[in-house]
Amino acid sequence: MITLKSLNALSEKEFKKFLGDTFEHSPWIAEKSAANRPFSSIINLHRCMVDIVSNSSKEEKLTLIRKHPNLGDKVKMSEDSIKEQHSAGLKDLPVDEYENFITLNRQYMKKFGFPFILAVRGKDKNDIYQSMKTRIHHSETAEFDKALSEIYKIALFRLQDKIKIEGENPMKNKSAAQTLSYGKGNVFAYRTYSNPLAGIKQIPESTFSGRDHIIFGTNVKVSVGGSSFLPSFTEGDNSMVVATDSMKNFIQQHLATFKGATLEGFASYVSEAFLNKYPQIDTVKLIAEDIPFKAVTEATDLQLKPSDLVFKKSRNERANASVEIIRGENGSEIVQQSSSILDLQLIKVSGNSFVGFVRDEYTTLPEDGNRPLFIYLNLHWVYEDQKDAFGVDPSKYVAAEQVIDIATSIFHEMETPSIQNLIYEIGCRILTRFPQLLEVTFESQNHTWDTVVSEIPESKGKVYTEPRPPYGFQVFTVKKENLENNTILAAAEENIG
Repeated sequence: MITLKSLNALSEKEFKKFLGDTFEHSPWIAEKSAANRPFSSIINLHRCMVDIVSNSSKEEKLTLIRKHPNLGDKVKMSEDSIKEQHSAGLKDLPVDEYENFITLNRQYMKKFGFPFILAVRGKDKNDIYQSMKTRIHHSETAEFDKALSEIYKIALFRLQDKIKIEGENPMKNKSAAQTLSYGKGNVFAYRTYSNPLAGIKQIPESTFSGRDHIIFGTNVKVSVGGSSFLPSFTEGDNSMVVATDSMKNFIQQHLATFKGATLEGFASYVSEAFLNKYPQIDTVKLIAEDIPFKAVTEATDLQLKPSDLVFKKSRNERANASVEIIRGENGSEIVQQSSSILDLQLIKVSGNSFVGFVRDEYTTLPEDGNRPLFIYLNLHWVYEDQKDAFGVDPSKYVAAEQVIDIATSIFHEMETPSIQNLIYEIGCRILTRFPQLLEVTFESQNHTWDTVVSEIPESKGKVYTEPRPPYGFQVFTVKKENLENNTILAAAEENIG
C-alpha cells in the first residue's frame, strides 16, 4: 500500500506496474490513466479509469469482461481474484458445490458469450449462487452492462486496498460522512424467544433484575456514508449504492443471528455487520429504539401470575440506543455511543415549589410553594468504556428500567424547588449507583397543568386543565465531578449506611 502522493510521483512504467491488475489482466487501463495525473483522491482516479473503459469500443469492453475468470473455477487468475474468491468461500469448494457452480457458469457462458461477473467482496457462496440463478434469465444487453458495473466495483475495492489516504483522520472522515449519507428509517423487527438479560447489578431504588425477552422488539434507523457514494449524488451513478430496502432486510435478518441481550449490543452488532458486508461503506450511524411489551396476568388456581404467552405494548417511555462506527486503518472504531430513555412522563401532585425567580414588568407567573409538577424527561447516559454498553459483562450494564426507577425515587423523595435541581439530583444518584458511567444528560420539559379550581370545600384537592402550548425546557449534563459537592446525596448515603 502506498499513498496517493507517492502514486502520483511514480514513473509511467511504475504506475502501470502497480495498478496494472486493477482491471483483471488489463494493464492498458492503468497505462492510459497515468497521463491524467495528479489524482486528488481515490474516487478521482477510479472515475478516470472507468471513463477510459466507458469510452473504449464494444470489442475492447468485451475483451475486458472475458479476461475475468468464472467464479468458482479452478483456472489461473490474478492474485486479487484469488483473494476475492477465497474470501467468498469459492476456493476449494466441495465436489458437489463445485459441479453446481461449473454447470451454471457454463450455461451462463453459453447464453451470453462471457463469464458471470460479480463483485464478491462481502458476499458468501450462497449469495453468489443465487445471484447467478437470477441473472441468467436477463437479456444479453442487461448482463453486458451489469458485468461492466461489477467490474467497476471490483476496481474500486482494489484501489482502496492498494492506496492509503495521507493524513487519514477518523474524525475527519466522520465529519465528511455526516454531510454525505443516506439510509433507512422505521425498520421494525420483532424476535420471539431472544436471549434473556440476566446478571445485572442490583440497586436499592429498583427491583428490576433482568428481561426474559420472550419478545425483543425494536425500531431502527440507520444511515451510512462514504466517499464511494459521491458519484450517486453528483452523477446519478448507483453502482456503489446499497438499496435502502436491502438495508431493511439486512437489519431484520440480523436480529435472528444476534446472540446478545441488550439493545446497545444489537445496534453495535448490526453496525459492524454493515462494515463487514459492504466495503464501500466508511461510516454507520444506527439508532435502535426499544418497543417494550409487558406480560398480562393470567388466573391459575385462583392466583394471578404473569403470562408467558400474552403481552401488551407499553406506552410513553422507551429505551433507545445509538452507535456510530467508522472504518479505520486498524479495523472499525466506535466514535459515539449512548443509551437513552425517551419521553418519560412523571407527575408529582404536591411537594413541589417554584419561588424566588426574577420578577419584572414581564412576569405574570405567580410564585407557588406547593404545586403539582408534570415533567417530560429524556435521559442519555454514556459509559467510560463504551463496550460495557453492549452487555458482554451484564454486571456493568445499566438497564433503562433501573434508570427510570432512580428518577421516580428521587422525584418522590425530594421537596422539589425546581426542575433544574431535580434533574441534577437524579443525575448524581445515577452516577453514584453506576460508577462505570461517564455522564448523564437531561432534556426536560415542564408541562404542569393550569389551575381551574384552586379550593374545593372539605378537600385538599384542586381542579386542573392542560397547560397552554408554550412550555419550559432545560438541558443539563451531570458529570462525576458534581458528586463531590452533592449534600443531598451524601446525606442519603449516610442514612443507607
